[in-house]
Amino acid sequence: MSRIAGRFEQLAEEGRKALIPYIVVGDPRLEVTVPLMHALVANGADILELGVPFSDPMSEGPVIQLAHERALANGASLRDALAAVREFREKDDTTPVLLMGYANPVEHMGHAVFADAAAEAGLDALLTVDIPPEEVSGINTELQRVGLDNIFLVAPTTPDARIERIASEASGFIYYVSLKGVTGAGHLDADDVANHVARIRKHSSLPVAVGFGIKDASSAASVAGVADGVVVGSALIRAMADTLESGADIQSAQDAAVGLLAEIREGVDSVTS
Repeated sequence: MSRIAGRFEQLAEEGRKALIPYIVVGDPRLEVTVPLMHALVANGADILELGVPFSDPMSEGPVIQLAHERALANGASLRDALAAVREFREKDDTTPVLLMGYANPVEHMGHAVFADAAAEAGLDALLTVDIPPEEVSGINTELQRVGLDNIFLVAPTTPDARIERIASEASGFIYYVSLKGVTGAGHLDADDVANHVARIRKHSSLPVAVGFGIKDASSAASVAGVADGVVVGSALIRAMADTLESGADIQSAQDAAVGLLAEIREGVDSVTS
């Protein structure tokens, strides 16, 4: 059983939902990434999602786009993301970690080379935003060879036939994008999320985690009531960026993100305890 499957199984037995924070490797500094990963786990994260810095992060809103720009300016890359996972594993061998990114860096490295490096580093899964299920066989073959999950996105506009196709290729969990548009945009409609999660579950027995639009404890609670997991990214990155822009130091920026995650953890647990 993979770490991700095991974590969702454990949480289900405990009557709890997964909290999955997203950060970009190298933002606000490369040396902050691993300490921040550990701090997020200590404050309620069940699974960690690391953004791989990329020059054209098409699914992201302004907050995360700027995080990618800062990370690239700091020299961060796919290899640095794998190095961060490897360093994280020196102290934490249980928390699942997935990389979220775009096809180009993985294609450039090569599917087999990437899969071997990812497995050696201790990675658990990959989510590539711009590889559709019709074109996933190459990378899926290599991920399956080394026991890594392949996470797919499902949008509000995804038709049932395509959800079924995605479910046939996915493992780990399904990531439901709760809003039309990019990360950090719009407002959640809990009833609409519930309807779409139910639709996904008709085609897949995998856990369903919901992201995009999770900003605070309240929005997290509304999603935790209907999904198996809650993903939060833009709010954490904004908290760090705003803290640094106010003139505070790196530690204060990290504390701001960690403090917000702890509040969101309370929101998630308020509807599942």
